[in-house]
Amino acid sequence: MILILLIGLTFAATAVALLARVVVLSRAPAERTLERIRSYGFGAAAALEGSPPRVGRQLDALASAIGGALAKRIESFREDELRVQLQSAGMYTTSPRKFLGYRLLLSVFMPALWLWLATTGVAGGFRTILGLVVVLAFGWLGPMVFVRRRSRIRLEKIDDEMPELIDLLVTMVEAGVGFSGSLQLAANRLRGPLGEELRLAVQEQNMGLGTQEALTNMAGRADTPSMRSFVRSVIQGETLGVSIGKIMRDLALEMRKRRRQVAEERAQKAPTKMLFPLIFLVFPAMFVVILGPAAIQIVHSIAGTR
Repeated sequence: MILILLIGLTFAATAVALLARVVVLSRAPAERTLERIRSYGFGAAAALEGSPPRVGRQLDALASAIGGALAKRIESFREDELRVQLQSAGMYTTSPRKFLGYRLLLSVFMPALWLWLATTGVAGGFRTILGLVVVLAFGWLGPMVFVRRRSRIRLEKIDDEMPELIDLLVTMVEAGVGFSGSLQLAANRLRGPLGEELRLAVQEQNMGLGTQEALTNMAGRADTPSMRSFVRSVIQGETLGVSIGKIMRDLALEMRKRRRQVAEERAQKAPTKMLFPLIFLVFPAMFVVILGPAAIQIVHSIAGTR
């Protein structure tokens, strides 16, 4: 009887241990997957350093709620277009409705701050009204101007860094590394906006997307001529079965030609851009220096004859 009891306890303990192991092992991959989803978008430093402060989370929640309520009442609100602009600017963790909420909060906070300063005697009546209009326009339009400018600068950097990516991929593919492995190595090596986009594409692949879908999403986030050519060439090469190494070599040559053409275009635009400072800044100073002494002598000579 005791022997049967011991055998039963042994089996029960083994079953509990196996069950606990299954639960722990099945939970670990799920936690890793959730962590990848939380850090999706490489709001990189913020995602790796930890969650934002409590005040920041509350402010984000308030902005999201206000932006969601306002988006339902604005018929001209284009959420998809705004999302593309935010992603192009590298603001992956900022949703369009949250951004709209922050614009409204800023449009309310800045005029309120200006009116409080005006009550302390900083400005008079007309200056108060003029300043109110200026800060109201800045609070509503300023964030959008900032996003568009940041998006433009970031896309220009991505376009400039594309030839370096192509050279890296050509070297690694010709060395025998697969294309997906080459993308991952290039993502670990490159820094800046292009490195962020590559790491995001690699992360999408790790989360289940195919190479073509990840590259298409990357082209949607960074819609530049060089990026479109790169993604289109890779997708066509994989569809038609053409050697990736040959595609990369041809693409590298095309990128160099395009960079040369862009440099020539900027050089041709330089005289036009220099026209304004020449006419309004340089020429007046030259006229003062050259004609000033002559004008003074003419005035003295006229005064002397009188």
